[in-house]
Amino acid sequence: MKPEQLPLVNTLSAPAIHPDGSRAVVSVTRPDFNADDYVGQLWSVPLDPTKYPRRITRGFRDTAPAFSPDGLVLAFLRPDADGKPQLFVVESAGGEPQRVTNQRCGVSGFSWAPDSHRIVFTARVPEPGRYGTVDGVTPGREDARLIAVNKYRMNGVGYVSDQRLQVFVLDLPELGGEPVVKPRGRAAHEMPAAEFADVPAARQLTFDDADHDGATFSSDGRHIYFLAAAHEGNDNDLVTSMYKVAAAGGDASVVHAGHSGPQNVTAVRESANGRSLFFTAQDLGESGTDFVARNSVLFAVSLGQPGEDPAEPVALTDAEHLDVSGPLEQNGPDSVLVLNTVAGTVELLTVSSAGDITPLVFGPKVVTGATVAANGEIAVSFQDGSTAGDVASLEGGELRLLTDFSAALRNYSRIVEPVAFEVESGDGHPVHGWVVLPDGPGPHPALLTIHGGPFAQYTGAFFDEAQVYAAAGYAVVMCNPRGSSGYGQAHGRAIKGQMGTLDMLDVLAFFDAAVAAHPVIDAARTGIMGGSYGGYLSAWIIAHDHRFEAAVVERGFLDPVSFAGSSDIGWFFGGEYTGGTPEQLLAQSPMAVASAVKTPTLVIHSENDLRCPLEQGQRYYATLKASGVDTAFLVFPGEDHELSRSGTPHHRRQRFEHILAWWAVHLPTPLNPAISA
Repeated sequence: MKPEQLPLVNTLSAPAIHPDGSRAVVSVTRPDFNADDYVGQLWSVPLDPTKYPRRITRGFRDTAPAFSPDGLVLAFLRPDADGKPQLFVVESAGGEPQRVTNQRCGVSGFSWAPDSHRIVFTARVPEPGRYGTVDGVTPGREDARLIAVNKYRMNGVGYVSDQRLQVFVLDLPELGGEPVVKPRGRAAHEMPAAEFADVPAARQLTFDDADHDGATFSSDGRHIYFLAAAHEGNDNDLVTSMYKVAAAGGDASVVHAGHSGPQNVTAVRESANGRSLFFTAQDLGESGTDFVARNSVLFAVSLGQPGEDPAEPVALTDAEHLDVSGPLEQNGPDSVLVLNTVAGTVELLTVSSAGDITPLVFGPKVVTGATVAANGEIAVSFQDGSTAGDVASLEGGELRLLTDFSAALRNYSRIVEPVAFEVESGDGHPVHGWVVLPDGPGPHPALLTIHGGPFAQYTGAFFDEAQVYAAAGYAVVMCNPRGSSGYGQAHGRAIKGQMGTLDMLDVLAFFDAAVAAHPVIDAARTGIMGGSYGGYLSAWIIAHDHRFEAAVVERGFLDPVSFAGSSDIGWFFGGEYTGGTPEQLLAQSPMAVASAVKTPTLVIHSENDLRCPLEQGQRYYATLKASGVDTAFLVFPGEDHELSRSGTPHHRRQRFEHILAWWAVHLPTPLNPAISA
């Protein structure tokens, strides 16, 4: 794959299956260089393999499809003229979509009521005078912000305390009714503009100074559950709790589920029969901030009879070995579907309130979503080594492929499937990863790539970065060292308080073994690269090991000291991972040892990165420059921490081109040759 082929990479949403099990609808989006944005529409995918998928909407970017429980209406998100996602509905049999929201900051997410006549959604509500709510008041002319809290910014959003995420309920209009006509002429003069509404009015249910998310209806439609950190002292911990509010409005109340300690609740859903409340949560330790490598656990609470207090929650999954996530899709009367992160894959499981766990999809795949029809049919969206995203149905425990959205990419570029590999680290600990080998006999220079997180994982699924580098003639080596997710909490928490020790040992041991096991790799010509935590570990390694010809350090966590005062998560992240004393911070700081770096290093950062702020890259680059290291600083305007994954298409292509140009200078290949002066 070449950088200019990014528009051939399609990304799929979770599928929305029709209640009758006849078809699923999925959004298919892709980067587009002409629009310099992401474009895409909804596709209908018949579960009958003799029929073909087809595009059913024509919007600029239609996403998040969901059928009403009665199957008559399809809801989805479509951006307005300002690019903000708004809620649209259309008859599932076909017709013209109708817009039903006009939220200033757009709709963040939504869910259907069991009666199919209401939708609950979340949207940010800006303070008056901010975010374009007053004509002529641009961002640079807004009032000053007086900040006295820890949680005031979020990467990709910006300031959050003046645009809280709130819960709304919407009664759907009659889709077959006559459309609203905007008054003109005399009628427009007689009707004040404020009285005209071209969308139905939504009822705001929450008003607290907190973000409210993950809203879903109860099985009887009378209440709405949501998640929020609205407790006293919420600015000093990471605790998120479940709340319940009447769908007709009123005061919200916390759902006390007998928590044994501080937890971060991440999803909530009532069972279809209304007898159980499922939720996923992570333990946060006694401090309420110890988030490091905490696996998410699925719990169930027996709701008993109306008016009774919920029973004690029962953990349905093992915190040490399973890491489950939602959204929690109902599967039958008293079970839910969950995703489980494990050993470089993401499985699909069904779990009952009694604790029965049944794997549905497993093996070398990454499941990205699944939904169940009333007749038990299950539609699954997934990735693997040969596809960036496709839809399948689940029959008799086997996936039946229904789409081929990576066909165009394969027609223009060979997709190289990763080869799984496992080695022993220097202390005997197993390290799992992959090698992606380019075509040809070699010898090929090798790139050691390191993922972010650190509590994240590489998988064996399609990865655009590895494909681009392999197509340029590089062998790509990537692994999940200690600190990564998917291998148990002990594996993930092993680097707590000692970053740059066991993780460095693991990645170098894996790299050495992978190079030795593949004669087509040139052991004398190697590079290292990584982003975020991967940028941290790359910067740390090149200060201690000088074997690599060059390095790329991207959006790195490079100075734990200044990170604490500049990052959106700085007030807790570094202290929990490295420890909070000055001695601990310096002992694990790449900035503190930057003067030892000799490796030519390209530093990449984005101007709007609030997770690893620009100053991290600026100061690291300045230190290398002052030390006489061959270095360059690549800065992307308008981008945040997610540049490599969801930045504008032009910048994503440009990023690849700059990285390949850097490797062409320091590790040229026949497919990526150095350009002579």
